[in-house]
Amino acid sequence: MFDLTGKTALVTGAASGIGEAVAHVLSGAGAYVYVADIDDEAGSIVAADIGGEFLQLDVTSHDDCLAATQRVSADRGSLDVLVNNAGIGHVGTILNTTAEDLERLFSVNVRGMFDLTKAFIGGMIERKSGVIINIASIGGIVAIRDRIAYCTTKFAVVGLTKCIALDHALDGIRANAICPGRVETDFVKRRLAEYPDPKKAYKEMASTQAIGRMGRPEEIAAAVLYLASDESSFVTGTALEIDGGWAAGK
Repeated sequence: MFDLTGKTALVTGAASGIGEAVAHVLSGAGAYVYVADIDDEAGSIVAADIGGEFLQLDVTSHDDCLAATQRVSADRGSLDVLVNNAGIGHVGTILNTTAEDLERLFSVNVRGMFDLTKAFIGGMIERKSGVIINIASIGGIVAIRDRIAYCTTKFAVVGLTKCIALDHALDGIRANAICPGRVETDFVKRRLAEYPDPKKAYKEMASTQAIGRMGRPEEIAAAVLYLASDESSFVTGTALEIDGGWAAGK
């Protein structure tokens, strides 16, 4: 099950966190993986670890998105799985969030996905085959306090995903979103270590999840593997909540 042998995948934001875990899992299932990130040092290490290839990519750059398509086409011929994982966050309500803050998040979280998907989807349509997986957030399903810009963009990601799925279902393309709750990445661990009482801070952050803990990157990556595989061939247009029960009572 979940065999991706012979498939080519590209994962954005793959130098760390959820993206890194996704790159490892897809490679472990047999896919050739492009590790795409703006961090060339960390990204190159991940690519070397999995026997894949590092791709310098700023998703806010239209030229970078087109160059990624050209490189994959020249090297591999086609892309089978696109995982749009790159994203950024922001803390604030509408009162202390500026239009510039919103635009910055939109450029990465939404426009970056739009541009990179647009760059690759033509080839997928030609082959009548392709999988697009967008990493959204539980903040794209329910509102989160003090995260207005973040939630606005993540709700947009869910809508973007559903529209792509509907528009291109008969083109052999499946598009799905994954909506994680809080995930214990290395970044989150570093932030927790900065608190006076890291254990208390973890408990507070984990309390939003009904099961009382944060998720692990590999738990999100496992869902990506399922959605990338033929076993999920009847799944498209969904927003899969992997949130430890965060949204269950909403």
